[in-house]
Amino acid sequence: MAKVIIYTRPMCGYCYRAVSLLKEKGVDFEEIDAGFDITKKQEMIQKAHGARTFPQIFIDGDHIGGCDEMMRLERAGKLDALLAA
Repeated sequence: MAKVIIYTRPMCGYCYRAVSLLKEKGVDFEEIDAGFDITKKQEMIQKAHGARTFPQIFIDGDHIGGCDEMMRLERAGKLDALLAA
């Protein structure tokens, strides 16, 4: 199974939705709360090539984007293949 990292912040509906989908799929993932930690937020922005919104999702080190992008991959039937890699 792929290594999944998701940067989140508290009280974020998009973060909740993305985490819920990963849990629903039974995916092991690392959740990094970067909402109030400037160092972690800067790390996220750098890894996400300047993206500042939450969540930011990485699968095997590749930045796939945020919740909307992950949901697009799911609707297109491409997310499972990425997660299984």
